[in-house]
Amino acid sequence: MSNSAVITPVSISRPETGEYAAYYDRYISLISGTDILGTLESQRRQMLLLLSGRHESDADIRYAPEKWSVREVLGHVCDTERIFTYRALRIARGDRTPIEGFEQDDYVRNAPSREPLAEIIDDYIAVRRATLTLLRNLDEQAWTRRGVANNNEVTVRALAYTIAGHELHHRRILEQKYFPAT
Repeated sequence: MSNSAVITPVSISRPETGEYAAYYDRYISLISGTDILGTLESQRRQMLLLLSGRHESDADIRYAPEKWSVREVLGHVCDTERIFTYRALRIARGDRTPIEGFEQDDYVRNAPSREPLAEIIDDYIAVRRATLTLLRNLDEQAWTRRGVANNNEVTVRALAYTIAGHELHHRRILEQKYFPAT
């Protein structure tokens, strides 16, 4: 018998209607299956593949004048994941205090505007690693614990699926509009 640990996929059932605001279905519906931890880990690799070999000048690409730059999109993904993971932490720990919302455009507008692309990629890696560390260590009851965020009831598992769906939404935009295959 081997001493190596065998890691099996964790099956967290999909959030049901009523566990999140209807608006977030646009993200949750993008995620298939029930291995949310595996999905989050796989996404990290997929995003790194998309961004590997990019030049600093790529960070300022906009597919239209009024759209965010690559730098802003990645910063937005990181900020949003941090906020949603913070919400998951508070709710998982049984904090019943309502959590305020946030205005994404204010966050983008007030983010560092010249942070090097490599540092934003490093930030994405660190944020995703922290998200996975938190979620991997939740007990079964924590996943279905409910709290209020942005005036809406939400479960921890709905937040995890929203994080994954939000990242996938923006990665697809990066793939299709910023870095289309040539």
